Amino acid sequence: MITATTPKGERRRQALVAAAAELLLEGGFEAVRHRSVATRADLPLASTTYYFESLEDLIARAVEFSGNVELDAMRRRVGEVSHRRRGAEATVDLVLDLLVGTDGHWHDDGARGQLIARYERSVASARHPELREVQLRLRAQLDELLADVLRRSDRLVRPEQLRRLVAVVDGAVVAALTEMEPEPRRMARGALLEVIDIVAPPTPQQVDRFRALD
Repeated sequence: MITATTPKGERRRQALVAAAAELLLEGGFEAVRHRSVATRADLPLASTTYYFESLEDLIARAVEFSGNVELDAMRRRVGEVSHRRRGAEATVDLVLDLLVGTDGHWHDDGARGQLIARYERSVASARHPELREVQLRLRAQLDELLADVLRRSDRLVRPEQLRRLVAVVDGAVVAALTEMEPEPRRMARGALLEVIDIVAPPTPQQVDRFRALD
């Protein structure tokens, strides 16, 4: 790759990344080709090889771009969350806002496509080493956001359990998508409600308050 050292070069590079990210969302990894990316970005075909070492390098940058867009939206959602005591249902709903999406947006085909694309990226990282580092960086940031939401809900954050929490949601969502369930969030909600008090139990102070109310 030749580094985009000029403002014009950097704009072109970012346009190619954004175009590749759009194609990933619309058609998966098979849709991202040198010609299709250049066409979408309205740039010469040669620009994809000028600014990127390989198609794999371009795809990795597009995956990171998409992941960061999603993380930015999650951060905005977390910023709206007040710090207060929350029961299991309210906590689960907040977690699902981050991992699956808010209630009522499944009528939007774009939201479903975005969720499918996220899982496609995760699976692809198992086969493509160049994506693995990207996914690990994105996952670390996601864990931080989940931990923040749990703390704001007076829940204990145990790093070893965050992976379990995400795995429960991922399994339910993938099953729902495979079965063409129109609302993956509903299936994920039921699964997470069964384990939320185990993987993210109330803080001792919160437990004491619950007992005082009995």
